[in-house]
Parts: sequence; C-alpha cells; structure tokens
Amino acid sequence: MSREYPDRPIVGIGVAVLRPGADGVPEVLLVRRGKPPNLGSWALPGGAQELGETAADAARREILEECGLRLAEVHLAANVDSIHTDSAGRVRYHYTIIDFAALWQGDEAVAGDDVSHVEWARVDALEGYRLWSEAHRVITIARHLLEL
Repeated sequence: MSREYPDRPIVGIGVAVLRPGADGVPEVLLVRRGKPPNLGSWALPGGAQELGETAADAARREILEECGLRLAEVHLAANVDSIHTDSAGRVRYHYTIIDFAALWQGDEAVAGDDVSHVEWARVDALEGYRLWSEAHRVITIARHLLEL
C-alpha cells in the first residue's frame, strides 16, 4: 500500500526518548525529518509499524534505525491522528500514531535512515523547533510516565 493517497490509515510509531539534563532539566531526543510528508521538520523519532511486528518492537526498531539507540523498556504514552489533505480535499497521508515513552540508555544518538539530524533538546526550550502541538502533548505525558 502506498503511503501517499492510501486506502486506509497507516499505523505509525513515535517515541519520546528522555534523559536527565546536566542541570536537572530533562532533554528529549528530536529528529529532523529527511522525507515527506514532513521533510525538514523537527519531530519525535518514529516510523511505520511493519506487518507481524508488535507496536513496542516497532518502537525499538525505529529508534535503532533512525537514531542508533537501543531501548530496553518502552511505555505506551498516547495515540495521535495525523491526517494531511491536498488542495482538492483528498486524503494524501493518514497515520494513526502510537506514541511511546522511553528512557535513554546511554548510547550516542546518530542520524540514520529517514532523518537528516538528531538533537537532544531541553524540554523547557522547545519553541525554536516548531514541533507539532501533539508532540508537546506526548512529551508532557512521557515526562509524567518516566517521572522526569
């Protein structure tokens, strides 16, 4: 099935990976998207779930592919609907995104797969990244789940 103009929603996976900051302010891992539909935008890392893969396993795989990080535990945080229409009102992209929260395990994050850049951002300084409002909501939920 094509991701562009699909005949049904695609299951997407996102992960808010958090780590304690040096000054006590937590940091979240962000990626700059390297492909449409959000080319060049900052976002939480993630991607599409594959057939036969659990959502949690998809979260671990996507973080490894996009950021080079291995995650032990992932915690279900939220779900988000991402629907993009074209100028004629047809659905161009439709993702139902299952978001997880995870603690950083200590590896170095590196850009891979579908991203052009990775960056740790202080959770109190996210304005310059122009994140989707749903990403802010997921980060807040992740902080509560992980007690950061």
